[in-house]
Amino acid sequence: MIDNELKYYIESEILPRYEWFDAAHRRDHAETVISESMALAEHYDVDPSMVYVIAAYHDTGLAKGRDRHHVESKNIILADTMLRRWFSEEQIATMADAVEDHRASSAGEPRTIYGRIVAEADRVIEPESIIRRTIQFTLTHHPYLDREQGYERLVEHLNEKYNYGGYLRLWIEHSANGERLEELRQIIARPEQLRSLYDKIYDELQ
Repeated sequence: MIDNELKYYIESEILPRYEWFDAAHRRDHAETVISESMALAEHYDVDPSMVYVIAAYHDTGLAKGRDRHHVESKNIILADTMLRRWFSEEQIATMADAVEDHRASSAGEPRTIYGRIVAEADRVIEPESIIRRTIQFTLTHHPYLDREQGYERLVEHLNEKYNYGGYLRLWIEHSANGERLEELRQIIARPEQLRSLYDKIYDELQ
């Protein structure tokens, strides 16, 4: 069980920060990562309250830009004195490391099971959702790109991150991400299907 006061603090002070981020990283994303993380945590001997906090804070560093958001998220946890009401300094350090390790483009494996759980939950590989979030990110951060240029960016991103040889790594055997990743790769391999999904979602977001 998550302490009610901790839950209230997270829901009233931390999760609202996501409302200021791009459409692909708003509160619904944070809540999805929390839900996925808590489900994965059931398979391991971990503190569910720590998993909850890591998932809640994992993208808070976006407030200072995307490039170093994982580092800034770590700094936000370390600087949050309220967390000392519920956690020891050792626990806070573990949570901070896990937040830093969650980024998909990180070269190394997360240092702890906590980092692996939240990194895995953050992937949430559902093909249509991945395509939607990529389009949302492009519309927010690259508004000068037209429809065709946006599609080119989508294809480049999917190949660079999700296709065979891409930088995405999965860390948890109990996750359904492996099967869903293969489904996404099959869509990438069928340009007509990918383009159809892109056009449908692009029009919905206009």
